[in-house]
Amino acid sequence: MRLLILLSIIAFSFSSANAQTKTLYDFTVKTIEGETFPLSQLKGKKVMVVNTASKCGLTPQYELLEKLYKQYKGQNFVIIGFPANNFLSQEPGSNADIAEFCSQNYGVTFPMMAKISVKGDDIHPLYQWLTSKKENGVVDSDVSWNFQKFLIDEQGRVVQSFSPRTKPNDEEIVSWITQK
Repeated sequence: MRLLILLSIIAFSFSSANAQTKTLYDFTVKTIEGETFPLSQLKGKKVMVVNTASKCGLTPQYELLEKLYKQYKGQNFVIIGFPANNFLSQEPGSNADIAEFCSQNYGVTFPMMAKISVKGDDIHPLYQWLTSKKENGVVDSDVSWNFQKFLIDEQGRVVQSFSPRTKPNDEEIVSWITQK
């Protein structure tokens, strides 16, 4: 009986440790053009992951995201946008529609990925990891609206989540990007 309990504890500890050692680099996503994009390509970079929408009151954040990206991309920083239609159908378009909208209206050059679900029964595995402390080892942070920001360190670990209303160029975010 003791052996069974001990084995159960060890198995639980291993599975907990294993879940918490998963990083951003364990995921592969699709670009907005439909290409496979292993997030392991971002090793050594600070990453901001943000869910986006084209018909939201916060959509003008695209402009701030692009400025931030242009300013700091040379300092091992990248922004990854994930269009999502989870909030009041504010991202109804196809991937092609979204890419055109972002380019024409905001000159977006940071990587945009294919539209995904960031919550609910069909949540994308990346967002399941981002939002669950059990999986990321750091924080529970349900996505509350479009333009929620997740900061990922150079080792692919979740550092912090910021509310959708926090501007991309917030002092705390910029400080994190520029911190050596």
